[in-house]
Amino acid sequence: MSRIAETFARLRAAGEKALIPFITAGDPQPQLTVALMHGLVDGGADVIELGIPFSDPMADGPVIQRASERALAHKVGLRDVLQLVREFRQRDSKTPVVLMGYLNPVHVLGYQAFATEAAAAGVDGVLTVDCPPEEAGDLSAALIAANVDPVFLIAPTTPLSRVKEIARHARGYVYYVSLKGVTGAGNLDIDDVARKIAALREFIDVPIGVGFGIRDAETARAISVTADAVVVGSRLVQEIEAATPETAVEQLTRLVASLKDAIR
Repeated sequence: MSRIAETFARLRAAGEKALIPFITAGDPQPQLTVALMHGLVDGGADVIELGIPFSDPMADGPVIQRASERALAHKVGLRDVLQLVREFRQRDSKTPVVLMGYLNPVHVLGYQAFATEAAAAGVDGVLTVDCPPEEAGDLSAALIAANVDPVFLIAPTTPLSRVKEIARHARGYVYYVSLKGVTGAGNLDIDDVARKIAALREFIDVPIGVGFGIRDAETARAISVTADAVVVGSRLVQEIEAATPETAVEQLTRLVASLKDAIR
């Protein structure tokens, strides 16, 4: 059983939901990323989504775009991200890490090489935002062969045929995008999200996480009633952006703890 599956099984047995925070690797500086990851865990993170910096993050709003820009200014690339995961694993062998990013850097490295190196680094899952399931066969096969879970996005506009395709390929969990648009935008309709999740459960066996637009403890609590996991990204990246390098870990840990307390 993978670390992701073990985590969700443990939480399910305890009657809890997962908190999945997102940060961008290398933001605000590469030497702080591992400390921030440990801070997420100290605050109660169950799974970490670690963003791969990219020059054209089309699905991300301005907050995460700026995080990628800061990381890229430090020349942080895919292999640097894998090295940061290796360093994190020196102290933490239990918390699942899911890389989240865009297909181009993975394609350049090569699917087989990427899957092998990701597994060796201690990566548990990979979510490529711009790789639909119809085109993910080779990458998914390479990841699964390396015991790394391919994770997929589902949007409010995803047609049923694609939902069924995702259900066939997905491992670990699926990420339901609760809003139309980019990360960090808009206001959530909690009732609509609950209806969509109930409909998705007819076809999807893996846990369902919900993200985009979750910015506070109250919203996280409301989403956790029906979702298996709550994913928070832009709000955390905003906290990093507002902090100094000296205070970022403490501030992030405190914020994550408030979110975890809310969904318990």
